[in-house]
Amino acid sequence: MSQEPETAQPAPATPPRDPLHGMTLEAILTALHAHYGWQRLGEQIPIRCFNLDPSLASSLKFLRKTPWARAKVEQLYLYMLRQQRRELSRR
Repeated sequence: MSQEPETAQPAPATPPRDPLHGMTLEAILTALHAHYGWQRLGEQIPIRCFNLDPSLASSLKFLRKTPWARAKVEQLYLYMLRQQRRELSRR
């Protein structure tokens, strides 16, 4: 008498509630740069990599080594998403 083992069905995938889930730092920084530009980004977060000869590569290098600066970038990204959602809901 052979019984087939029951296979566990994976739980249905639900989208994560964290907007940063699955986002790379490069994608976040690219979106911020597209929305604000380097000058406004440097005004929002006054760090040298945004104000002194800014580039995506140099900013990523700095942000990957500096947790407090990365946290500020992530917070600004979340703020930008909230603002965009508000603008869409007003239309």
